[in-house]
Amino acid sequence: MKTLLPTSTAGSLPKPSWLAEPEKLWSPWKLQNEILIDGKQDALRVSLQEQKQAGIDIVSDGEQTRQHFVTTFIEHLDGVDFEKREIVKIRDRYDASVPTVVGPVSRPHSVFVNDAKFLRAQTNQDIKWALPGPMTMVDTLYDDHYKSRKDLAWEFAKILNQEAKELEAAGVDIIQFDEPAFNVFFDEVNEWGIACLERAIEGLNCETVVHICYGYGIKANTDWKETLGSEWRQYEEVFPKLQQSNIDIISLECHNSHVPLELLELVRGKKIMVGAIDVATNEIETPEEVASTLREALKYVDADKLYPCTNCGMAPLPREVARGKLQALSAGADIVRKELAA
Repeated sequence: MKTLLPTSTAGSLPKPSWLAEPEKLWSPWKLQNEILIDGKQDALRVSLQEQKQAGIDIVSDGEQTRQHFVTTFIEHLDGVDFEKREIVKIRDRYDASVPTVVGPVSRPHSVFVNDAKFLRAQTNQDIKWALPGPMTMVDTLYDDHYKSRKDLAWEFAKILNQEAKELEAAGVDIIQFDEPAFNVFFDEVNEWGIACLERAIEGLNCETVVHICYGYGIKANTDWKETLGSEWRQYEEVFPKLQQSNIDIISLECHNSHVPLELLELVRGKKIMVGAIDVATNEIETPEEVASTLREALKYVDADKLYPCTNCGMAPLPREVARGKLQALSAGADIVRKELAA
């Protein structure tokens, strides 16, 4: 029997200090060669164990084997030159030095499939695997070849579909596409972003998620949030079309955000991963705070379609904080489960 309100994380979890510098995005590896492969697998085992101990239902690799949620995938593709770098504004928020698309993009071999097989061998629980979404990939590069965001995104969608099919064959139950860009480029999302996402999930039988958040708890993102006013209605722009899409689950940011939860009515019928854990603070939520967010969401989401989750990835947080937040998520979901059962 399926668990009611199954909990999961939106993506990354902190890496052990022996693998990479803690509390930092894009942190360089401390190990090399064969030892690095062993170290990544050990970190994945630890991350899985911490999720299990916290009572998380749908587990992941915690993104232990990758430095960054977008660029690690892109590093394995042909047509992108990481030596040739340009400064671009990512998500219309902050400047970053990014690699350049210099020719046709292709995937010469699978990227995460061996890691997914390793995770699958460690657990009988449902596993979720995150991939970058096509639009967010485009937004993390300088394009000197296609000269069209839409054309490049379409090529990435085809590549992601190849990877997703192999992940499904490796035993992944849920494949998530991270699209923070969907909260920024509304016209593009509706014109071609969702179509590209549907190309990426074509032919899959496993469940699919689009994760749309307001970003990691880094300064560039928290500063941007300060400019958004008392109501964050960005989801309103993309939800109507997502409601009509083939994506199974929509993952969004709720706790400590200014997202009016009534916007969830726009995607009624979809499964919703409700972000009930704030990743932009070291303060650990109480189970009751988590329960309160979930109760509010239940006004707009049927109980059998609500999946308690974190707002975003937790890579930049201290490990003990992330651990406490996972436990709070689990305990908060349990409170609401008991209420629903009664």
